[in-house]
Amino acid sequence: MMMRAIRVLILAVVTAALAGCGYNTLQSQDEQIKAAWSEVLNQYQRRADLVPNLVSTVQGAVAAEKGILDDVVNARAKVGSIQATPELINDPKAFQQWQAAQGQLSSALSRLMVVVERYPELKSIAGFTDLQAQLEGTENRITVARNRYIQSVQAYNITVRKFPSNLTAMMFDHEVKPNFSVENEAAIAKPPTVDFGAPKPAGQ
Repeated sequence: MMMRAIRVLILAVVTAALAGCGYNTLQSQDEQIKAAWSEVLNQYQRRADLVPNLVSTVQGAVAAEKGILDDVVNARAKVGSIQATPELINDPKAFQQWQAAQGQLSSALSRLMVVVERYPELKSIAGFTDLQAQLEGTENRITVARNRYIQSVQAYNITVRKFPSNLTAMMFDHEVKPNFSVENEAAIAKPPTVDFGAPKPAGQ
């Protein structure tokens, strides 16, 4: 009976010690990162899925802009070639490559949106207005999902680095996770301008 009580006491002390050193916090924050990352991937995949329909819808009307369309198609293909597994967020190099590919697609789509403003006849093409709305909505959801992921990673990384939770992190192999880079945050997070109003007079 005494030994059982001692074991229970030791277990309680160990549990309290782990909790006090940030173990539970690390587990909770790690799960939050996984959930946030899943949503980031979901929204980026949603955008990638829109690209083929978008290209096929506008390519007839903007045939003269083949270079821009090719850039979008190639950027989308590059995004698809990178396997976005859950382990990606633990590999800074792979994460950077994935982020760069997404940035190229964002840039290519932004250039396409600027180009198609010169083709007001696109509004009359069946399904184009719906694709326009879906792309704009998806870009907004990407921004929200990215921000949630950034905040989750920041909180986790602080726990990994600060004392005394850093000792627990080292003990259980918790390392700092890569985050979206600051230098291209504004460029990637900014949704493309989607405005298909009347074309501007020449010279403006």
